[in-house]
Amino acid sequence: MILSRYERIIAKRYLLPGKGEGERFIFLVSMISLAAVALGVAALIIVMSVMNGFRAELFEKTAGLNGHAILQGYDGRLEGWQRIADGALKVPGVTSALPLIEQPLMASSNGRVEGVLVRGMRVGDIRNNPVLTGGVKSGSLANLTPGCNCVAIGTRLAQQLGTFPGGEISLISPEGRSTPVGTVPRIVSYTVAATFEVGVYDYDNAFVIMPMEDAQTLLMMGDAVGMVEVKVTNPDKVQDQMGALTQLVQGRGAAVDWRSMNAAIFEALEVERVAMFVVLSLIILVAVFNILSSLIMLVRAKTRDIAILRTMGASRKGMMKVFVTVGTTIGTLGILGGLLIGAIFLFFRQPIVDAIQWITGQNLWDPSVRFLSELPSKTDPVEVTVIVVTAFVLSFLSTLYPAWKAASTDPVQVLRYE
Repeated sequence: MILSRYERIIAKRYLLPGKGEGERFIFLVSMISLAAVALGVAALIIVMSVMNGFRAELFEKTAGLNGHAILQGYDGRLEGWQRIADGALKVPGVTSALPLIEQPLMASSNGRVEGVLVRGMRVGDIRNNPVLTGGVKSGSLANLTPGCNCVAIGTRLAQQLGTFPGGEISLISPEGRSTPVGTVPRIVSYTVAATFEVGVYDYDNAFVIMPMEDAQTLLMMGDAVGMVEVKVTNPDKVQDQMGALTQLVQGRGAAVDWRSMNAAIFEALEVERVAMFVVLSLIILVAVFNILSSLIMLVRAKTRDIAILRTMGASRKGMMKVFVTVGTTIGTLGILGGLLIGAIFLFFRQPIVDAIQWITGQNLWDPSVRFLSELPSKTDPVEVTVIVVTAFVLSFLSTLYPAWKAASTDPVQVLRYE
């Protein structure tokens, strides 16, 4: 929409506050509309980015430790896993197939007892796992070698048990030796070699990592493993590989993908994401109605000016363009302000959360409830574009009725008694 010189001058004049009390009030309403659009756009961008970040971070952590699919034996034992792993690697799209042992046990240290999840991994897999190596807080994973009787534990578990690198931890396994009075649980002591923080509360509060050979000895599994962890090139299309993977353990175990393992939480996140988008879009809709009301007041206040301009040769189309420009300018400035507010908030999101927690004295981001240790964020350019376009289109539509009313002004009727 190209404006002539006089149309630009008039639009600029109507955007700025006039001298009269009424014009200043209309300008105030316009600024409130601008602020409302900015807050609506910022709220949508912030919430959608946090929701995307939460999903991405949770997926990265869970997939980093659990893979995109697992092939698990029915009785918790998978014999001949080497052949299964080799078969999995031949499936198109599969990038890795790693053996794992995972068993819930009890751990004690310094008179404290906690439930833990013991995970046995090959030493090379431990050292090549970016989630573990990137999360080491103390000690070193290099100390984990077969037969060393060493383990690495989550930081929160270390705090619960009061033990750190160099300390001792005892693992209690119900699979013990048989005696005349029943089965006696096995209690084996290990040295803590390192502590790590994955960033997922449940993992940091329960995981005990040890070499595969030590886990097989502790659980008396021989050469068997508990499962084979599989990773694929495209996790969102893991179903394409599930048929072939299921065939590998047919009659001996089950194949489960990451969607099934975490179905409840990821489905809840998706529903909440859509619901939040719809609800927060109402803020922009309310702001658009503010633009509509401010333009209607502006048209009523400028009726005499419009009539004079019409008698001087201004066209109906020109009048429409002036008021459409005023409304869309308010909307555009609001959108730009919302983008700036959203970017600043997301950049400083964790300090802002910490400050609010300090002021209110409330724990707003409890990892035991929200799984992750910090507020995540991942901005999707496509979503931001949709938000911006939606806000702009609504702002434009809100200008059409007031602009049409202005263009429909009959100068004869208005100036008859002037």
